[in-house]
Formats: sequence, structure tokens, C-alpha cells
Amino acid sequence: MNGLPPAPKGSFPMRVLAPLLLLLTVFAVPDNLDFGSTAASAIQGRTLSGLVVDPAGGVIPGVAVELRQANKILQRTVSDASGGWKFENVPAGNVQVRLKLAGFVTTEAHLTVGTTDPPALRVVLQVGATSETVSIVAGSEIVAGKEAARTGGASVPFGNAGGVGGGVSAPTAAPAPPPMEQRRSSDLSSRHIGMMVQPDTASYSAIEENKFRGVSEFPLSTFSVDVDTASYANVRRFLNGSQLPPADAVRVEELINYFKYDYPAPKGDAPVSITTEVAACPWNPKHKLALVGLRARPVEQRNTPPRNLTFLLDVSGSMMPANRLPLVKTAMQMLVDTLRPEDRVAIVVYAGSSGMALKPTAGDKKATINAAIEELRAGGSTNGAAGIQLAYDLASENFVKDGVNRVILATDGDFNVGITSQNELTRLIESKRQSGIFLSVLGVGESNLKDSTMEMLADKGNGNYSYLDSLQEARRVLIAEAGATFMTVAKDVKLQIEFNPRFASAYRLVGYENRMLRKEDFNNDRKDAGEMGAGHTVTALYEIVPVGEPMPNGGVDPLKYQTMVEPPARTIATNSTELMHVKVRYKAPDGDASKLLEFPVRENGNRMTANLGFAASVAQFGLLLRNSDFRGDATWDKTLSLAREHRGNDPDGYRAEFARLVDLAAALAHRRSTSAPEPPR
Repeated sequence: MNGLPPAPKGSFPMRVLAPLLLLLTVFAVPDNLDFGSTAASAIQGRTLSGLVVDPAGGVIPGVAVELRQANKILQRTVSDASGGWKFENVPAGNVQVRLKLAGFVTTEAHLTVGTTDPPALRVVLQVGATSETVSIVAGSEIVAGKEAARTGGASVPFGNAGGVGGGVSAPTAAPAPPPMEQRRSSDLSSRHIGMMVQPDTASYSAIEENKFRGVSEFPLSTFSVDVDTASYANVRRFLNGSQLPPADAVRVEELINYFKYDYPAPKGDAPVSITTEVAACPWNPKHKLALVGLRARPVEQRNTPPRNLTFLLDVSGSMMPANRLPLVKTAMQMLVDTLRPEDRVAIVVYAGSSGMALKPTAGDKKATINAAIEELRAGGSTNGAAGIQLAYDLASENFVKDGVNRVILATDGDFNVGITSQNELTRLIESKRQSGIFLSVLGVGESNLKDSTMEMLADKGNGNYSYLDSLQEARRVLIAEAGATFMTVAKDVKLQIEFNPRFASAYRLVGYENRMLRKEDFNNDRKDAGEMGAGHTVTALYEIVPVGEPMPNGGVDPLKYQTMVEPPARTIATNSTELMHVKVRYKAPDGDASKLLEFPVRENGNRMTANLGFAASVAQFGLLLRNSDFRGDATWDKTLSLAREHRGNDPDGYRAEFARLVDLAAALAHRRSTSAPEPPR
């Protein structure tokens, strides 16, 4: 592992998992156990709290937790970054706590709530299929000397032989897991549906990395913003499955933009702000690394306008596995809990044909919406185009002026009936975006993941593309960052950077290969570009070659028939102290004419802030995963050190998780290098 330290103890060891017939343990925990901010405060009234961990003791965030009584759902929550969860105002009597997460056995704890707060529960989720359920009894009536047993949903008590805090004792040790190869073949994220092995038909758009461009010949760099985050979650899924991702699955800009950065909010009427920073490039210290950061105006949840949401759900046969349609259904039910009476939700489904599973329904009709979600089943072929048409028609009929109007497509992207080519789908989506209805794409699945199709649909539909590798990611996209996901505050956002030849001889934009524009496109308001949602941040990095340093990769040979003037004969602002000049164009969500923001950039020393330092570590991570020709002297050790040094504010634990992924990728890369030669690229 190249001398890297192990992942910190207590972290959630996401790896290839198998359905194992293991025991689940629930036992009481001392009331003063710190579960993080969610459950650490003093408790008033009848409050039920708990902690959820894996068999190794690592906390598990993102677990869906339901409080039930008499088969009725009373409350829902999700375990936080510390694995903690809490319910307030729990009624007296017999209640059940159900915990669900893809890749683990669904677990239901039965207990009796009296006149005082029950002891906190520590729940150990065992590896297994989510379709399996284990029910246990946690309470005062414990049958001594009995072990927990696996049942088909029946309640089985645990023996109490002096367990922790006077609660329920742990059962006997579970059997050891099978070897890695056996686990990989039976895991939920593997390529099996039932007993049939599915071929790997996942597809990614080919990426030809941006090269260094000479400032004298190409003084302008122009591109569209990218707020997609799918690549990061997909890369995480590969690494947690003990695999290095294919190079074309790694879009460096999406890795960088998965994280939020501490940029100031916009001032005045502008919906976006500009932040810049320059320091030495970590993977090539003789070069400079420049950051250009945008932040969209945040909007508080209570100030969000009414939402007209149309869910377009793929219910074809390929969506059967637990990490596809079942994951989407649970995520939708979590979203339903956040709806207000003024919101409207409709559901369109498609397989061999399309139909409306739920007519537009007010957000306070939660039982009706949840019942429609529960009825969804997967089966059949995939006529996605017909579903897209119906969803947009329905969204148009219920259009909310000055509100949020959005189609949310959840699919593995496998369109195999009707319009199937990317060009035809592109034209269909482009014809719909003029209606003022924006598109969000939620990708799921793995072996048949059509990443290239979903990225294209989101780009052409004035929307964003996220990949759901877990329920925790679904919560991040649909709830925690709902404003950024649903509410567009600026559309057709473009950047154009002009470099000063007095200080820069060449530059390279890190990532954004699929977002490059011609320099003429910047002032062309008919040219489509990316959208920014409320609170979104966008970060771009440029590696800059200072004047006097050689052009990387050899540059260009001298001309034979003419003399190349360096720089070419043109007027140069010799007195300028600016390294570059940043321009941003944007439109209002309902506007047709763009507005311009400008910002000059000067060097500010070599000291990195947490913004540039962490963004640089993520970029370096992407360069290493891609085995990039531009990775310089980057190493996994340097990447991990940079991430830890510039972790900054990390309330959700995403940056800590990133450090763990770097550690994991380093181990996998080391294993590959020592077990087999690198395949030709």
C-alpha cells in the first residue's frame, strides 16, 4: 500500500459485500454515548435514539430508519455522519424501528415504550440482501439463555446474560465470510439477476484529456460550467467494490465539484459570485495552479417556490435489483416527507410502454403518494423516449409560473425500445428544454449503466446528472442539496479566461473535456451551456506554465519558411500585473439575454487555502485514477497528505470519506501493479 496508513478505525469499510446468513445484534447502549449532533443533546420527553454500525464496529451513515406502530409509519429519518439517529415524541406502547440500506439485511427492532425514554439502541447491520428481513425483540421481556435466530420476519428474543448497560447480550460469533471471489460473485452490486449472469454493457463517453495550449496562439479558454457529480459517486462505487474504475468513468471536474467550497455568496443582483486563487501546482511545482470558483445564490428551504415535480421512473426488467428501483423508491419516499402542501408530485413510469402511476398530487397527500410508490414493480423492456414525452407533457400541463418545474428521470440508462440512439434522444430533449422545464437524471445500476446516455440527457435538458450508489447519496441529492438539485438560479453559464503572455506561456484546463466551447460561443446567447442551482459551487483548475519554463511534452518545432515571433506581433499590456482575466456569462432561469461578470486575477503567493488545497488533492486523485499523461510527480501518498492537510470544514464527513477512498485506491493500484502488468491504454 505504498506505506500509506490504514483507514481510520471506525470508518465504514465499504467493499464488495455478499448476502451472508449472519446474525444481527441489537443491544442497549449507555445513555451518554455520543452519536454526533443528531443524538448527543439532552433528551426531553419520550425520545428514541440509536447508533447503527457494521459488523466491524464502523458507523454507517445514510441508513433509512423508520419508526412504526401497528404497521403504520410514524416518522422517518436517516442515520447521520456519526451513524446516529433519533425520533422525538415517540408514543407509548409497542413500536418497531426498521433500518434499511442496500447491501445489508433489513432489520426491525421491536420494543415497548413506557413513560420514560427507552435505552438507546445500538444496531449492528449484517451483510445480506435487502429483501431479507430480521426481526428481534429489544425490551424488558428477555428470555434468558436464548440466542438470536434467523427468521422469516418473526420476532425472536435475545438472551440476557449480563449484557451492556443491563440490555440485551450479543449472540455467539457469526461464521466467517467466504473468500473474496465467492463474495464478489454473489454480491448485490455484482452482475447477477437471479441465476443469470448479465454481460457488462456499461458505456462511457471517451475522454481525450485537454492538452497544454500556448498562450501566444490560444490566449482564450472557453467552457461551460458542469454541476454533475455522477462520476464521483460511480468511482466510489467501483472502489468500494474492490475495483479501479475505467479511465473514461473518471471525469475529473465532476470529482472536484462533488464537494462544496467556501466561496463567498453573491452580492447585489448577480446570482453568482467569482472567487480566484493561485499557488504552486502540487504535481508539478514549477507550474502554477489557478482556481476559478463560482457560487450560486443560496435559497433557504422555506423560501423555495412551489415545486412541480414529475418523476419519470424506469421500471423495466433491468431495474429489478435492490440497488436500482428499490433504492429509487426508498429515496422517493424520503423526499415525500419534505413536501409542502403547495408542492405537486406526479409519477410517470415506462418499460415496454409508458403510463401515469400517479396524477399530480399535492404534497400534503403523503399517504397517497407513498402508496403509489409502493405499488411500483420492475419488468419488461425499456421504451424511455415514450416516457420522456409523457413526463414533459404532464409537467407542461401543470406548469407553475415562477415555480420549480422539473422532470426527474431515474434509470440505468438502458434504452432498448423506441428511440434508442443518442442523437435522436438528444433532439427529443433539446426540443423540450425550451418549455422552461428542467431535467435531473438519477443514474443507478452498474453492469449495464449507460453513463454516456444519461450525461448527454442531463446536459441537453438544462439539468444535472447524479449517480446513486447508496441511499445516503440519494438523500444528499434529493434532500440535503434539494435547492441545488431542483431550483435553477442561473442558466447557460459560461466561462472565458484570457491569459496574459507576460506571465503565462501555456495553460491546461483540468477536466471539462466534454464542456469545451469555441471562443465565439461565449458571446453567442443561442449557445446552450450549463445551469447552476441554488447554493451550487463550481470549481475549475488551470495548470499554468510560467514564462521561462519549457512547454510540456516538447512543444512545437521551429518553422522552416518563416520566423515565429514569441509572442506574436501584437500589442501587449506590458504594465499589467494580471495573470489572467475571468469572464462569466449567465442568463436568468426564464431569460434569453445573458449578463456579463468580469474579474482580473493576480498572483497571490504560493500559500494554498483549504479551497485550492482540497480541490487540488481531488484533481490529483483523478489524474492518478486515469493514469493521466499530465499527472507529473503525483503519488497516492502526496494526494492523501494534501487532502488531510486541507480538509477544512467537513460537517457531513464527505472529505473524510474521500481520504479513505484515496487510501483504498492506493491499495488497489498497488495490488494491480504487483499482480499483473498494466494493460495497454
